[in-house]
Amino acid sequence: MEFITEVALSFPVVVFSVLMPLVLLYWVLVALRLLPLELFEHDSLKGDYLSSSLVALGFAGVPASFALSVLLLLASAFTLVVEVLALRWLDLGFFRVPLGLIVLWGSLAVASPLAAALCASMRRWFHRHLLGHQRFLLGEHVEVLAEPDADGWTRAALLDDRDYEVRLHGKPESMPHAGDRRVLVKFVAEENAYRSVNEAEFREARAHLAKLRIGGNRSSSAG
Repeated sequence: MEFITEVALSFPVVVFSVLMPLVLLYWVLVALRLLPLELFEHDSLKGDYLSSSLVALGFAGVPASFALSVLLLLASAFTLVVEVLALRWLDLGFFRVPLGLIVLWGSLAVASPLAAALCASMRRWFHRHLLGHQRFLLGEHVEVLAEPDADGWTRAALLDDRDYEVRLHGKPESMPHAGDRRVLVKFVAEENAYRSVNEAEFREARAHLAKLRIGGNRSSSAG
């Protein structure tokens, strides 16, 4: 018991000792319907939101809360392994803090692609069981099934789940056409439909946003 307490309260493991009970509490509240499953989702991917950041990391098609929970769980496991096998045997003193921060960053970096792959394998399950939730589909890639009608309405199927179809409503400046591969970027609740953009346009927008963030960080550092 003393060993478990010592490890749980050591840095950087203590970060997850605090976060994981909060994650568990969140899911209990979701099960009791006291908190929404789509807690972090917004109607659009436009904006620097947690959900849009997770989509950029490859977590599209699952609720952001689930993706974040899986990411934190895997990162906590990696951090615990490093602590038990290495850090606790070293006399680090003050250097435990900067080294612990590096371990935290490394654990999240290693866990991210594994968590994304695990979440991707569960997309179809969420498609089948979360029919009343639409915002978690933002960031999904779809193929347009038919030419839009006079009002811009058409249908599209998810590329990784062809049996799951969504309604698209195009604008004159960005009208979907049959066979196009597009990305869902906005959910319009009153229409129960999605806005979409071409895959290339989506990638360009993501790259431009990343450059703006890097430029903003450099400006802040210079200031």
